Amino acid sequence: MSERSSGALAQAVGPAPEPQPPVSEAAAGRPASRPAAPLAPRARLLPALAAVYRAQLSRARVSRIPLLFVATFQSVGIMILMRGVVDGGSEARAVVAGSSVLVVAFVALNLLAQHFGQLRAGGGLDHYATLPVPPASVVLGAAAAYASFTLPGTLVTAVFGCLLFGLPMGGLWILAAVVPLAGAALAGLGAALGLLAPRQELATLAGQLGMSAALLLGVLPPERMPDVIVWARDLLPSTYGVEAFARTFAPHPDWAAVVLDLGVCGAVGVLSLAVATWAYRRAAVR
Repeated sequence: MSERSSGALAQAVGPAPEPQPPVSEAAAGRPASRPAAPLAPRARLLPALAAVYRAQLSRARVSRIPLLFVATFQSVGIMILMRGVVDGGSEARAVVAGSSVLVVAFVALNLLAQHFGQLRAGGGLDHYATLPVPPASVVLGAAAAYASFTLPGTLVTAVFGCLLFGLPMGGLWILAAVVPLAGAALAGLGAALGLLAPRQELATLAGQLGMSAALLLGVLPPERMPDVIVWARDLLPSTYGVEAFARTFAPHPDWAAVVLDLGVCGAVGVLSLAVATWAYRRAAVR
């Protein structure tokens, strides 16, 4: 085609349309894409711990108080039975101290193992896994809530044991340190047993076996046990709380040994709670 014919065709068609700017999504009726909003910061440990503690405390208040009476009655009954065998001295101190800490073992070890075993079996861990809280706050909050129920029963058992065996009550204030430290150690152990057990029934069985070990190794006087049982007794976390409490009944307590026993009990509590936190992370992602 020649240039003349091309010019004639251009005049007939008219000038070419100018390029238009691209139409925005808002002008076209479509919502404009916006950058994603930043997520809220993760909850801190202490506020999350307080929230989980209050939730667990209100949940367990109705169902666990009758079981606390059962634990106290069980410990009192054991002391009455041992009264026919033990007259006094170091054996009576061991019986009273072991029976008092047994209340802590029943609630913090046995019931907490059942609680976490039930949460794992029923899918309750999925609820906590979706919350923006540290895993340690879930374990610590539940452990603290269950351990909070043990102080009244432990105090009642200790007072009854002192009256039954004629022991002084001037050292009962040490329970303010024994109960939280022994409770932390036993609660961490109970939570780990409940979270690591593959089935809910096995978690219940492990908690009951742990409480039975606390009963046999903590209440019976160590002087009457063989060496193998004494070594196994040293591996039980609550043993050091029992020893610290029993030392306070002496006419002149060895406070350095009491502090050492409480320190060991606290260290075992930190270790057991760390293991329970690891077990919670492991169970929550499976």
